[in-house]
Amino acid sequence: MSNSNTASDMSSYLAPEKRIFEYPKYWAECFGAAPFLPTTREEMDQLGWDSCDVIVVTGDAYVDHPSFGMAIIGRLLESQGFRVGIIAQPDWSSAEAFKALGKPNLYFGVAAGNMDSMINRYTADRRLRHDDAYTPGNVGGKRPDRATLHYTQRCKEAFKGVPVIIGGIEASLRRIAHYDYWSEKVRRSMLIDSKADMLIYGNAERPLVEVTHRIANGESLEQMQDIRGTAIMVKQPLSGWRGKDSTTLDAPGTIDAIINPYIDTTKMTSCEATSDAAPKFVDAKDAVQTLSIKSMAAYEPVKGQPWFKTYAKLPSYDVVKSDPIMYAHASRVMHHETNPGSARALYQEHGNKALWVNPPAMPLDTEEMDYVFAAPFARVPHPMYGDEKIPAYDMIRFSVNIMRGCFGGCSFCSITEHEGRIIQNRSEDSIIAEVEDMRDKVPGFTGVVSDLGGPTANMYRLHCKDPKVEATCRLPSCVYPKICDYMGTDHKPLISLYRRARALPGVKKVLIASGLRYDLAIRDPEYVKELVTHHVGGYLKIAPEHTEDEPLKHMLKPNMSSYNKFKRMFEKYSKEAGKEQYLIPYFISAHPGTRDEDMVNMAMWLKTNKFRLDQVQNFYPSPMCNATTMYYTEVNPLKKVTRESERVSIPRGIRQRRLHKAILRYHDPKNWAQIREALTDMGLKKLIGKGPQCLVPAETHGEFSRSAPRATKGKQGLTKHTSPRAQKMRRSR
Repeated sequence: MSNSNTASDMSSYLAPEKRIFEYPKYWAECFGAAPFLPTTREEMDQLGWDSCDVIVVTGDAYVDHPSFGMAIIGRLLESQGFRVGIIAQPDWSSAEAFKALGKPNLYFGVAAGNMDSMINRYTADRRLRHDDAYTPGNVGGKRPDRATLHYTQRCKEAFKGVPVIIGGIEASLRRIAHYDYWSEKVRRSMLIDSKADMLIYGNAERPLVEVTHRIANGESLEQMQDIRGTAIMVKQPLSGWRGKDSTTLDAPGTIDAIINPYIDTTKMTSCEATSDAAPKFVDAKDAVQTLSIKSMAAYEPVKGQPWFKTYAKLPSYDVVKSDPIMYAHASRVMHHETNPGSARALYQEHGNKALWVNPPAMPLDTEEMDYVFAAPFARVPHPMYGDEKIPAYDMIRFSVNIMRGCFGGCSFCSITEHEGRIIQNRSEDSIIAEVEDMRDKVPGFTGVVSDLGGPTANMYRLHCKDPKVEATCRLPSCVYPKICDYMGTDHKPLISLYRRARALPGVKKVLIASGLRYDLAIRDPEYVKELVTHHVGGYLKIAPEHTEDEPLKHMLKPNMSSYNKFKRMFEKYSKEAGKEQYLIPYFISAHPGTRDEDMVNMAMWLKTNKFRLDQVQNFYPSPMCNATTMYYTEVNPLKKVTRESERVSIPRGIRQRRLHKAILRYHDPKNWAQIREALTDMGLKKLIGKGPQCLVPAETHGEFSRSAPRATKGKQGLTKHTSPRAQKMRRSR
């Protein structure tokens, strides 16, 4: 039986004024859908177009698949009746490549691609990458550093007076003044540095559809100042909005009690009242030198909705670039203004200019999500690439995205900041239709669906039990330090989807390859059994990230008790199914809050459990993440920020960061000398030698010619290369 769930699933607190499929179609809808969005004038001629209404410039190769941003945006605007062209990976050395499709009638839309261009081009050690998974042939160097800046400049050079709207994850996570790991300084909002006319952040569909239709109706961008999900430049705060000042430090001395600066004053639910984010009156002695949000004269709270038409004035760019404590404070305030149901606008001065960031757009409901994914995607790269492989496409070509958003709030991850904390779900019918489309359309399909997932695979249809709490809560995570009592953990809709998908004719197996939240999974043993019995291809990726409590606390990740419980369930159900299957845990080294001793303890845990890491991810300070704020300021913005805030231990410097990575690869002889030196310095020479209680062996002659020791026979290994199953396969060849 179908479990379509096609009705709107958003509460009235999060309902938009207008849904994205309710706009009258633009006149150009008469041209219909294009096989591929045109990339040349010749392709435009074949479609009968004399011009494009919107031209999308992207740093990725053009793949007409709903996992690629340019395809989603292009096909969405096409469904609204607009003619959309694509300029993919243009030569940015001049404006010529940006003239390829002529002058757009409405605007240029610019994005760096599916990844921040700096993360795409550089490793965590700031070394230049020579590959690019989003480029044909995996060739590096096809996009510039900070691609959004360069592309915007060239668009403006190509056709003066044409508006440029920037978006995508690069612009989204750089929408306010932000610490930039690669230049090791605080940079201005990307809107200001790019000189674009508007920035759209987060999931762009709702604001983009509204902006495009309004431009088509003759409005200028200057008239569109208060659209949710957008950022603009202003000379002063918008008329009719009330301000709350968050720009100064309280002076020492006796002062009046103040209200917690990070929360509104509405009546709290029990969910909110148990957190640091709950409103509390602070004693004067505790408020000395506390960063505060002070009421401005114009502020008059609206009863029941004090956030309505209210903005928070952040410390200016000049302040946060020179004062790390104020930067941490600004970051904390910004992260508390991300719930679309109750978020305030943000106002931040940049010299003689000012940035205005409107509250986030309302999330898409199920019908809107189905509408977006129902577009006629070709599901393959544009024919101009011929037979060249695009690794990012190869990885996802047989996968289906079932939802967006993540309420985990992991401090090192940008998903929550970009896609939002509220899960946006597709209907079961929509997902099944896409699986069938993929089965029938995509060359090379063998019957294996590589993934039914999203940012976190098992958050599908999970949501807060109380719509009002969901719309007003300001907690950074719904699952840390424990799963909120208001958060539903029923996986039955996901089980139903799995069963229906694998029952489709022509589908042999449905795998789950995207991230799994095991602390949620263990709440529903039926789901774990279903997953383990039918949807694990020998290996299941999960992400404990660390074993020690202090790093986990700064990550907002659960302790190892949840992992251990899930592992027992995984092994139990694998045995019952008669399958040899292994967990592949992922870990992060050098995360803020991690000491050298923590890494040693994790390495000992790995050795005890017969794990050997093929790959280790060093912490990467990406823009806007809470962990990045910790890295830069040495202050934890997840707690109240003061001048007296406890400092966070930061593995800083290439030597220490490489040491942390080396410790996790304790089994590699190339790392032994470095680890021995570190253990000696820490007073842990007892861990050097033979036996299970030692991490690395004592120095011996010719140790670098030896291969790394094998995992104990019969025990699980970390990767497909070290598991007993893999070893048996190698011996049988």
